[in-house]
Amino acid sequence: MLSVDVTQVAPSSSHRASLTVAHIAAVLFGLTGIFGALIHADATVITFGRAAFAVLALLVVAQVQRRSLFRGLSWRKLAILFLSGAMLTAHWVTFFIAIKVGGVAVATLGFASFPAFIALLDLLVFRERIGAREAVLLLLVSIGLVLVTPSFDLGNQGTVGLLWGLASGLSFAMLAMTNRRATRGMDAMQVAFWQNMTVALLISPFSLEGFMTDGLTTTDWIYLGLLGVFCTGLSQYLFVKSLDGLDARSAGMIIALEPVYAIACAWWLFGERPSLLMVAGAALIIVATVLSARSKPDEPAAA
Repeated sequence: MLSVDVTQVAPSSSHRASLTVAHIAAVLFGLTGIFGALIHADATVITFGRAAFAVLALLVVAQVQRRSLFRGLSWRKLAILFLSGAMLTAHWVTFFIAIKVGGVAVATLGFASFPAFIALLDLLVFRERIGAREAVLLLLVSIGLVLVTPSFDLGNQGTVGLLWGLASGLSFAMLAMTNRRATRGMDAMQVAFWQNMTVALLISPFSLEGFMTDGLTTTDWIYLGLLGVFCTGLSQYLFVKSLDGLDARSAGMIIALEPVYAIACAWWLFGERPSLLMVAGAALIIVATVLSARSKPDEPAAA
């Protein structure tokens, strides 16, 4: 883990340290797509590997901190964790399919639409009124998605990748709403452990063929380990750690920069240079995500 103790320094230093930690978390979240592109395997294999390594990392941390992963669990809580784990499975699989089909930039921007889906689900499922801020959010995301769409043709790989990215955003919105309403009060590490365990169990039957046919190289295994330990376990830990010196809104707005880091890394590593229209659309989506972080400070970070 990153050895930054933001509670043992002066207030101003604490704030700066927390800002640094939050940005590192955002970079790690953004690198999820990069590792997804680098690993030569299908989405089910990547999802299983990410979840399995995350489970191992969380288990080690729990043992070191002497924290029980079973304390206080009931059948109701297990059912909630299984449901949210199933949503996390759908989110990761669709996101990695989007990466493979459409590239890092398109997939990440499609996923970044999740605040708009949260607003829509609040309206459709919970009959909550959409205020002016949510209406602006929906408008900005809609315009942004139109601008980043490579072509309005389902024969275009970029467009198909964007649709998978939107599916990833929708499933993450459902996960976020479940976590917000059903897992509140549960231990965060316990929630993360059992959700990742559920992902590994659910996806394992579908990933077996991929493991047998893809023939993962040593490099692929290293990337899977980095994805599970750093881009999942460590990034979530750092986001929570940043809250020692930042309020949830400030941390959320920094995490909203995840697409910026992902697109920049994809441009640098893979030459995925975004067009001017994509940059304009990305800017609108990111602005909408920042607005969402300001209005809903209790939403979780990206997974």
